Amino acid sequence: MTDRHFDELATRFAEKIYGGAKGAIRLAVLQADLTEILPQRPLRVLDIGAGLGHMSLWLAQQGHAVTLAEPAAPMLDGARQRFAEAGIAAQFVQADWQTLEQHVQGPFDLVICHAVLEWLAEPAAILPLLRRMTANEGWLSLAFYNRDALIYRNLLKGHFRKLRSGKQFSGERQSLTPQEPLDPRTLAGQLAGDWQVVAESGVRVFHDYMPAEFQARTELADLVEMELTYRRHPTFARLGRYLHWLCQPR
Repeated sequence: MTDRHFDELATRFAEKIYGGAKGAIRLAVLQADLTEILPQRPLRVLDIGAGLGHMSLWLAQQGHAVTLAEPAAPMLDGARQRFAEAGIAAQFVQADWQTLEQHVQGPFDLVICHAVLEWLAEPAAILPLLRRMTANEGWLSLAFYNRDALIYRNLLKGHFRKLRSGKQFSGERQSLTPQEPLDPRTLAGQLAGDWQVVAESGVRVFHDYMPAEFQARTELADLVEMELTYRRHPTFARLGRYLHWLCQPR
């Protein structure tokens, strides 16, 4: 297995992820979490695997100095266009995480790593880089595809044969389903030596489990409101399709 980049799927990614409720909920939860913890001063921000730049643009609009790092040229071009249309400057770096330190100099006040680990052949391998890139008093915003949520969704659908075989974790090349969903307990153990997880939220704790007809007739504003309300519920948060952990160095 190799790391997965999105050179050939940029347009499909934009339409499927950010063209509807899923993307709106994801951005709303991530932005709400970051708004609660970020200090009220300009920060130096690094967005690793920045994709089309949605989160980076929002941070830049708050007055932060943002560096976007993305290995897929079509995705980075889309981010450049998004920033140009907004009239906001940023630094754009085409690089994978393995070569990132050749292009940018840390540490940063805030490191963003959203929906990256699950596309890596060895997700834990990136963790030392994240620590080196984060200032001692800085923050890591880590969002990842939740293995527990994938298992639960397959249980609800009665996909027992798939669960027995383990094939729900083998993403196809043209699929937008991540190839390596993360077990949150395993990841927590891997983070424990270097990081303290200060806050946790679930991203899409109920939306993806709703029957399609219920999704279709529910207003987006109501979906977002309820997802924000229950993102840290002690029972529901860990059912989020993604988990968002805000971490600080120990």
